[in-house]
Amino acid sequence: METERIDAHLTARIVRNYVKHHRVGTGEIADLITSIHQALGKLGQPVQPEEIRTPAVPVRRSVHQEYVICLDCGYRGKTLRRHINSQHGLSRDEYLKRWGLRSDHPLTAPAYSERRSSLAKALGLGRKPKAQETSAPAAAMPAPPDADPKPEAKPTRRRRSRALPKPEDVASEAAPARRARKRRSRSGVTSPQPE
Repeated sequence: METERIDAHLTARIVRNYVKHHRVGTGEIADLITSIHQALGKLGQPVQPEEIRTPAVPVRRSVHQEYVICLDCGYRGKTLRRHINSQHGLSRDEYLKRWGLRSDHPLTAPAYSERRSSLAKALGLGRKPKAQETSAPAAAMPAPPDADPKPEAKPTRRRRSRALPKPEDVASEAAPARRARKRRSRSGVTSPQPE
């Protein structure tokens, strides 16, 4: 059947009966009419089978120790995630579904993953800092009942200051003449600071 020959009354009756038994919003009625009209137009036509894809390489040979191969085009690389997104417009899940692969199928070369893992471990990534590890168990333990409830005084920190000369050193040495400091204004012009 061609879409021009479809009886409009048949479409209207199907839509009317559907709307009687289901809740449909006013904005959805136009889409419902269109989908029923297209479905009636496809009646009697042969169903076109989905395109059968053949991979560039067999699935078993797509993962090597040093590289992985794209099943769509045969691209070899250390990782396929960026390649399948940019070249084929697929996410990881879409790619795996397209080829019927398991969810744990690697898209990164095993040797590359191992190198990155050992580098991260060497840098100490993914671990808590040692200060937190040692203080966490001590904080979790309750204080003994005979312990003093007052917290211990923290040692005071000394501020670093410029080393001032001792008064006897100043008296013995002749004080050099002070130079006027130049102060830079916001406009960028320098002017001597008044004394």
